[in-house]
Amino acid sequence: MNFVESVQMAGTTLLSNKLRSALTMLGIVIGNASVIAMIGIGEGGQKFVNKQLESLGPNVLFVIPGNQETQRITFEIPKTLVLEDAEAIATQVPTIAGVAPELNRRYVVTYGNRNTDVNIIGTTPGFPLVRDFQVAKGRFFNEIDIKRSNQVVVLGADLTEKIFGGINPLGKQLRIKNTTFQIIGTLEGKGSGLGGANYDEAALIPITTSANRLVGKNSPYGIALDYLVVSAINNDSVDAAEFQMKNLLRLRHKITGEDDFTVRSQKDAQQTVGQITGALTIMLAAIAGISLFVGGIGIMNIMLVSVTERTQEIGLRKAIGATQQDILLQFIIEAVIVSAAGGLIGTAVGVSGIFLVAAVTPLEAGISTVAILSAVGVSGTIGLFFGVIPARRAAKLDPIVALRSA
Repeated sequence: MNFVESVQMAGTTLLSNKLRSALTMLGIVIGNASVIAMIGIGEGGQKFVNKQLESLGPNVLFVIPGNQETQRITFEIPKTLVLEDAEAIATQVPTIAGVAPELNRRYVVTYGNRNTDVNIIGTTPGFPLVRDFQVAKGRFFNEIDIKRSNQVVVLGADLTEKIFGGINPLGKQLRIKNTTFQIIGTLEGKGSGLGGANYDEAALIPITTSANRLVGKNSPYGIALDYLVVSAINNDSVDAAEFQMKNLLRLRHKITGEDDFTVRSQKDAQQTVGQITGALTIMLAAIAGISLFVGGIGIMNIMLVSVTERTQEIGLRKAIGATQQDILLQFIIEAVIVSAAGGLIGTAVGVSGIFLVAAVTPLEAGISTVAILSAVGVSGTIGLFFGVIPARRAAKLDPIVALRSA
């Protein structure tokens, strides 16, 4: 009997026992679907996080007061970074495209009879460039507003909708901590992101106004910052900008030992996120891969039962001339067909699950061709591996004993 005839006979046998064949491949279906879905969801999660990091602004660097040790052991941000540092970086570091210092506090904002707890961000005119925001209406505050500590405010998209609905807010006044501010602009919506406040729900004011009228100066060296966001000219200049900025701050702070500030880049955050999500994806895929192993054991067990049920058939085939190799080949082919078919069905289920998750969550659909090919290949290999034992048992049956068993 040639290979084609063995495949045809194996297919006929499997189709004549549809329920048994379906139950045999069920474990492989579940295993493949789990592996593909876990890897796809992990890749989708990584894409989502990277997109959120990119939304922070192009080529951004974060300068945070205090070194990593002080950030671990203290709850309050040390006051080692001031507005003058930001101004020095903006004027003396040639690889910097923009600087946006931030001073963040939460206050109650009042408009008419509406009171809303809002994140108030004191910053400078470089904010839209660094944070990659567009002004929807009006204007952003300028250097004159900074110098005069003008009581002007720019509202995020969600905050504008929450307070004013469809009414044009430009020119209207609201109160922040009993201080009146005039609305001069609104920002386009961007959605909530990682690594900071949701600016769509925030109100932005000149940093000098925030320090002088709301927060108060809390450093003998000037306006103390919560953190400083810097945008490099391009991706290639990020490392140079970080190096130059660190050296400038060390000179300004007269540092001879450990830095009193920490610089973190978007690239560092992406690498960290990639390592975490990659490790989680591998762990989940490994756990899901156990289902493939269990499915292989299921194939072996049911194929062993099939050998017992088909003892007479095996004896009859041997009696009319079938060799041990013919019997061995047929049962191995049956196991491989079952596992490969289960792999394909599991692939379809896993891919469908990925698209379903992407439809109901913010995650993107991450379809890994390598994962699909690997899962299907592994499932076929499992069928071959676990099909050998029952196939050898069937091939070694004595034809006379097998015929008598009827």
